[in-house]
Amino acid sequence: MEDLAAYFKNIRGRGVLATADADGVPNAAVYATPHAMEDGQVAFIMPHRKTHANLEKNPKAAYLFMEEGSGYQGRRLYLTMTGEEKNTGLLLSIRRHASDPEKMSTDPRFLVFFTVDAVLPLVGPGEEEES
Repeated sequence: MEDLAAYFKNIRGRGVLATADADGVPNAAVYATPHAMEDGQVAFIMPHRKTHANLEKNPKAAYLFMEEGSGYQGRRLYLTMTGEEKNTGLLLSIRRHASDPEKMSTDPRFLVFFTVDAVLPLVGPGEEEES
C-alpha cells in the first residue's frame, strides 16, 4: 500500500471526511490531512460534533483529498474507525495547531484512529489498494 505518511507530509491540499449515522444520513466536513501512525493506521483530531457522533454509531468513513494546484489529483481513503483517545498526551503532541488547554477541558478533542481499508485515486476507478 502507498506510504500515506510520506504522501501527506509532502503534498498540500484540502480534505473532506465523510461519515453517516446509523440510519445512513450522510455528513461531510472539511478536515486537515490525517496523522499517519506508526502501525499503519491514520488518525484525525476532532471535537464532539456531527462527524464524531456519526462515528460512534457507524465506524465507516471516507476521506477525499484534493491536491493543491494539480487539477483533479488526490486520493480517496476508505476507512474503518478502530478506537479513540480523549485529550491525551499523544493528541497534544501531534496536533498541528496549538489550542488553549483550558478550552480543551470544556470543549474536548478526540484523536480518532482508523484502519485504511482502501486507497483510490481522486478521479476514476483506479486500482484499489487494500491493506
